[in-house]
Amino acid sequence: MSARSPKAQLDSFLAKFTSGVAADARRVLVKTRKLVPGAVELVYDNYNALAIGFGPTDRASEAVLSIAVFPKWVTLCFLQNGPKLRDPKRLLRGSGNVVRHVRLQSPADLDAPDIQALIQDALSRARVRIDPAGRRRLIIKSVSAKQRPRRPPAR
Repeated sequence: MSARSPKAQLDSFLAKFTSGVAADARRVLVKTRKLVPGAVELVYDNYNALAIGFGPTDRASEAVLSIAVFPKWVTLCFLQNGPKLRDPKRLLRGSGNVVRHVRLQSPADLDAPDIQALIQDALSRARVRIDPAGRRRLIIKSVSAKQRPRRPPAR
């Protein structure tokens, strides 16, 4: 790992994306931090995407939500109980047994009552609850040596 601070490392990971996607990801992070106070943020600069998980501890298996940053969009993932979440508007995508996601059109999507209800439902169903009075921590968990390009190909 790097001697740089976790915040500086996260900033460098986001800088690999186009300015628009990076700006959206930063705004989504700010909004998610407000919606999930006290969460431990786990950062994975993976092969396919930059993922930031939000959980009660530094254990990835306990993360409840994550933000996945792709070359063209940002996605909000529900990492536990995805198929069981109350989703009357059918916003959730995916067909796995555990995880569901919503592709965000903009950071403002996090202000939508239906998205906030999904987040609150996910938090209330978490195996280990996030303490809202806890201290937020940012932990860089892994950085893949090999990664897909973070910017879409030029046309």
